[in-house]
Amino acid sequence: MEDRRLLERERHQIEQILQLDNEELQVEEVDSLPHSDDDRDAINGHGGTEAFAEFTFNSSLTSLHTYLGEVEDSHHRMAFLDGGAILNLPVFYLEGVVLFPEATLPLRVIQSNFIAAIERVLTHFNTPNTIGVVHVSLDSDNERLHFANIGTTAEIRQFRRLEDGSLNVLARGKQRFRLRRRWIDVEGVPCGEVQIIQEDLPLRTPRDAFGELTPRSTVQHHSLSCALASYTSCSRSFTSGDEEDNSASISEESFARELSLRERKIHQAAIDSRESCSDEVITGAEAKHQRAMSHLNDSDSVGSVHSVHEKENGKSVPDIGKSSTSAWESSERKELKRCRRNSSFTLMHGVSKAFWPYWVYSMYDSYCLAEKAAAMWKQIVGVPNMDGFVKNPDILAFYIASKIPVSESTRQELLEIDGISYRLRREIELLKSIDIIQCKSCKTVIAQRSDMLVMSSDGPLSAYVNPHGYVHEIMTLYRANGLALRGRAETEYSWFPGYAWTISICATCETQLGWLFTATNRNLKPRSFWGIRSSQLADPTC
Repeated sequence: MEDRRLLERERHQIEQILQLDNEELQVEEVDSLPHSDDDRDAINGHGGTEAFAEFTFNSSLTSLHTYLGEVEDSHHRMAFLDGGAILNLPVFYLEGVVLFPEATLPLRVIQSNFIAAIERVLTHFNTPNTIGVVHVSLDSDNERLHFANIGTTAEIRQFRRLEDGSLNVLARGKQRFRLRRRWIDVEGVPCGEVQIIQEDLPLRTPRDAFGELTPRSTVQHHSLSCALASYTSCSRSFTSGDEEDNSASISEESFARELSLRERKIHQAAIDSRESCSDEVITGAEAKHQRAMSHLNDSDSVGSVHSVHEKENGKSVPDIGKSSTSAWESSERKELKRCRRNSSFTLMHGVSKAFWPYWVYSMYDSYCLAEKAAAMWKQIVGVPNMDGFVKNPDILAFYIASKIPVSESTRQELLEIDGISYRLRREIELLKSIDIIQCKSCKTVIAQRSDMLVMSSDGPLSAYVNPHGYVHEIMTLYRANGLALRGRAETEYSWFPGYAWTISICATCETQLGWLFTATNRNLKPRSFWGIRSSQLADPTC
């Protein structure tokens, strides 16, 4: 039943595409900002499809990559590999593209050696439908290729064999790996030995790290009368001491289990330093106690201490004469020693479960960071809804990294970061700094961040492949400045059904920055938008 619904949905989408392609081509001439005042009023400050009062384009069509033609599904799926696993894979070295787990990668495979690589993995039993993808860049100083050390495995989900022998492929990123070595085999296929990277689990502040903790000031200003707890109350504490000790040890163990090995070492060092500090405080209290006891030479003095204790505790204390002073002193000394762990001084030691303030823990709590990053992303982009991602910080971190409008070198940096919390923290820094979008070559301001537009259900930045096999990651903008058009509008092989594309260059340095897409029928909105290559974007200033 579900398969039938999917087939009907795909059939409906194909009919929509055919209807758009059959419409009469009506490309408007464009100067610098090809938008009417009505279109400008229809957009809010955040961009995205929800910003339009009348957004008629079906963004889900873009994510299907219909320009590749009809494709068939691959039949085998490869299970997730354990961290540390080593395997040999055909490796695709792509310039201008950084593939992340869960991101879509379209490929147009033309060269015979790469065709052989795809055919091999389609029938390979051990690593079915799996290739490695590594970012490669040209070093501007010596004009040599630089191969990244960290890449991503890609699983071929769909493919199509064309009459000329070439292949159209849709793949999806799966797991990060470390490239150990690379070579070219006898068939000319680039291969590599890769080691799967073990991903960490999202960090969460332990639930019992923040309980009812006495403020430090309370401990520092504690009076002697509180230190001299009553024999009765201390006796009750003593009888339940073993039970509380067990509870505290269990709580401490559960806290320690939540920490990584490195965090555990830091935490233990903090505990050791705090123990010496708390011992000094308690020793000082005992000294005060001894000085007080030295003045208790008569029954009146003893009675005065008991009077104070009676007022504070609301309990009567039997009269004690001079002869019983030493016995009372010895008893109090023992009880003070026994009650250390239950006194406010001991709570200072108990703070070991939350040595750092809460805001320090939240700086590395993956779920807190995910909420913050998702809120910032929604503020900048507008769509899609990020609520589902917040519960999966690892997926959210990879999603933002694959869609954030920064240069390919910065996205490669994000790919290489080990640790969900560290990746999210870096992304939050970048999101804070994104204000303007500039040409990488001449730093001409192209657009503002509010000009970002979501034309694909995959997000504001996605990968597309041209007929010659070159993969571009482009960011879509509602409007842009400082661009000039070159050539005429074309509809063939358009990445956005119903839109014609025209090459656009930077008017200052004449670098090709991307394309202008214009609607081919009057009912399609937005009427036009820009696609800018991420490889030609300057990094934001952090």
